[in-house]
Amino acid sequence: MRTVALVVLGFVLLVGCKKDSPKAPEAVTLVAPEKNSECTPVQSTNGTSSVVRFSWLGSDHTESYELRVTNLETGTVQTRTTSATVETLSLVKGAPFSWQVISRNSKSDKTATSPSWYFYNPGAQTSHAPFPAEIISPESGATVFRNINNEVTLTWSGADIDEDILQFEIYFSEENPPQEIIATVNGNIGSRDISVDTDTVYYWKVVTTDSEGNTSDSGVMDFRCR
Repeated sequence: MRTVALVVLGFVLLVGCKKDSPKAPEAVTLVAPEKNSECTPVQSTNGTSSVVRFSWLGSDHTESYELRVTNLETGTVQTRTTSATVETLSLVKGAPFSWQVISRNSKSDKTATSPSWYFYNPGAQTSHAPFPAEIISPESGATVFRNINNEVTLTWSGADIDEDILQFEIYFSEENPPQEIIATVNGNIGSRDISVDTDTVYYWKVVTTDSEGNTSDSGVMDFRCR
C-alpha cells in the first residue's frame, strides 16, 4: 500500500508542477479602412500627405499589435507597434495601400497575421487604378491535384473603386516570373481552367486593366501539381 501511495503522490506532484504551454495569439478582425475602399482621412498634414486612422477588433492571447501599411506603388512599408486597437499614420495622398495587423505575445514565439486589405488614400485624382487581383486558389506554395481533365482551376478576385475593370490577363508558366499570357478574360470573370502536368511547379499572376487603361499586378504565385 505504501508503494501505491508513493506512486499516486508522485503523479499528483507531477501534474501540479506541470505548467500549461502559453497560448498563441489569435488574428485580429480588421475594421477600418474598409476593404477595397477609399478611406476618409482624419487630418490633412500638408499638400501631399494626410493622417489615416486604422482600427481593428482585439484578439485573444495578444499583448501587442504590429500595424503594417504598404504603399502599393512604391513598396514602402510603414509599421507601428501598439497595445491598443487604434493607430494613425501619415500617408501620401492619391495612392493605393494595403494594411494588416500582426498579433504578438511575449510568452509565445508564435504570431498571428490578419488578412491584408486594400484601400486608397484620396487625393486629387479622378480615376483610380484597380487594386491588385486577390489570388484565391491555388494559394502560393500549395500542392494541388489535377481533375479528370488534367486541369486545375485558377481563381482570383478583382476590385476597383471606379468599378470599371475591363479585363484580366493571366500569366502562366513553368518559369519565374511567367512571361506568357495564356488567357485574357472579361472583368466579370474570376476563374480559368488550365491544363497541367504532374510533378511540376507552375508560376502565375493576374494583371488587371480598367477602362481608363490603368493596370495593377497581383504578384507572382506558385504551386506544385501532383
